[in-house]
Amino acid sequence: MAGFNKMGCILTAFLGFMFLQLCSATRYYDWVLKETNFTRLCSTKSILTVNGGFPGPPIQVHKGETIYVNIHNQGLYGVTIHWHGVKQPRNPWSDGPENITQCPIQAGSNFTYEVVFSSEEGTLWWHAHSDWTRATVHGAIVVLPAAGTTYPFATPYAQQTIILDPNTSDAFTINGQPGDLYSCSKASTYRLLVDYGKTYMLRIINAIMNEEQFFAIANHNLTVVTQDASYIKPITTPYIMITPGQTMDVLVTTNQPRSHYYMASTAYNDGNVPYHNGTTTAILQYRGNYSTPSTTPFPNLPIHNDTTAADNFTARVKSLASKAHPISVPTNITTRIYMTVSINERICANASCAGPNNNAIAASLNNISFETPSIDILQAYYRGINGVFQGNFPSNPPLFYNFTGEVVNSTKYPTFGTKVKFLKYGEGVEIIFQGTNLVAPENHPMHLHGFSFYLVGTGYGNFNKITSPKTYNLVDPLEANTIGVPKNGWATIRFVADNPGVWFMHCHLERHASWGMDTVFIVRNGNTKESKLRPPPAHMPPCSKS
Repeated sequence: MAGFNKMGCILTAFLGFMFLQLCSATRYYDWVLKETNFTRLCSTKSILTVNGGFPGPPIQVHKGETIYVNIHNQGLYGVTIHWHGVKQPRNPWSDGPENITQCPIQAGSNFTYEVVFSSEEGTLWWHAHSDWTRATVHGAIVVLPAAGTTYPFATPYAQQTIILDPNTSDAFTINGQPGDLYSCSKASTYRLLVDYGKTYMLRIINAIMNEEQFFAIANHNLTVVTQDASYIKPITTPYIMITPGQTMDVLVTTNQPRSHYYMASTAYNDGNVPYHNGTTTAILQYRGNYSTPSTTPFPNLPIHNDTTAADNFTARVKSLASKAHPISVPTNITTRIYMTVSINERICANASCAGPNNNAIAASLNNISFETPSIDILQAYYRGINGVFQGNFPSNPPLFYNFTGEVVNSTKYPTFGTKVKFLKYGEGVEIIFQGTNLVAPENHPMHLHGFSFYLVGTGYGNFNKITSPKTYNLVDPLEANTIGVPKNGWATIRFVADNPGVWFMHCHLERHASWGMDTVFIVRNGNTKESKLRPPPAHMPPCSKS
């Protein structure tokens, strides 16, 4: 059972954090990565954790602060940590993706991250960025308004983080608990205690590996006020749809009869691919004297393939774009990238694999399946090490055709390599993500490190360079770090390349990222000190082949 944390107060389970917040403007954390036994679904397994917890410890900061996190790896293999949605101005050295901006922190060693917050305000999260280790190594980041400022809405009575996470391949969880629809889980179901007549903020994070999620609370409306730590025009809705990697801050007013109410989450799956069809639950429990209900009300969640419900929600999300929280959508675009997003096949010798046509599954951007190098790209770029990457990621796919209709065999089989795209400092960039009908089309949540960007347009079918831009929203588009590219559709983002360094971009469905649906942007230095990549820290984890 858990209550809420009063707004502006520190999470009381972490007293060391509270002490540091009270006593120091710069905060330091010591985290230990280690294997820990957890019992769920009637069985006990050893999982990799931070400080023995699942989910891991939360971080709470004010806008614009900097923290240091020393990771002591007492696990069995190398790991890195990524601060998802934190822009890290000029500081990719602490961004975290393995062999992109650093090599792994090897077992028995440690590394200190400098996490630099800038314009973010709301909920973000941190997670491991090595192989599939983020399944159990993740936690919340709460970015409060800067000192002397407040929210663009009435301050909620209290707040609570809700992490939708993968516990095992057998269940989704809410804050680490599957809920009482699963075996051996009733007693441990996560409960939130609330008072009648108050407004609470739920900071919701989708940390699930491979599924978009619907989420709702029985008999209670949700008012969404931020996405990806950017304020939006408030949306009141009976449910949300949230992709892996996204975060949303949601206001809930406890105006129903005192009782118990289910909160629940289940997958949204628009592709013809395997997915987990279970439902994870928690209980919203009112304080007071009343009889426990014989039947707990359950929310009306959309069915798993209800694309209309998903689209109806996402289409309503717009930036707040107020005087206090302005946006700046670039209109002078000097680099435009048309990028196909595809599932592909990798040819197996003697047709020896278990995928389509006895091949293996691959994935690609512009028909290039990304291969992770053994030396991190940031080090290679900074030190001029040759042979690690090629700077010729294309601005267009190798062939234009009916992407969302035909299946062209020449694009079914990608090329493989470590290709990056160079950008000039300060230039306006537009990326048109184009979904394709190859192998297994579905929604792709694309995430860009080092930036937030504006989702200026989206639609189904093939992007049309004449008519599609006429639908762009340049007034109040969503500002985000992770957006869904519709199945057999397109999405256009814009940003200014004002953060020098090496920045990873990838699908946040873990299976797609591991298959090669990734690339890297290198933003060159500008002409001033403030527009140049910072030098590396005194110690970086060594690469095995550096």
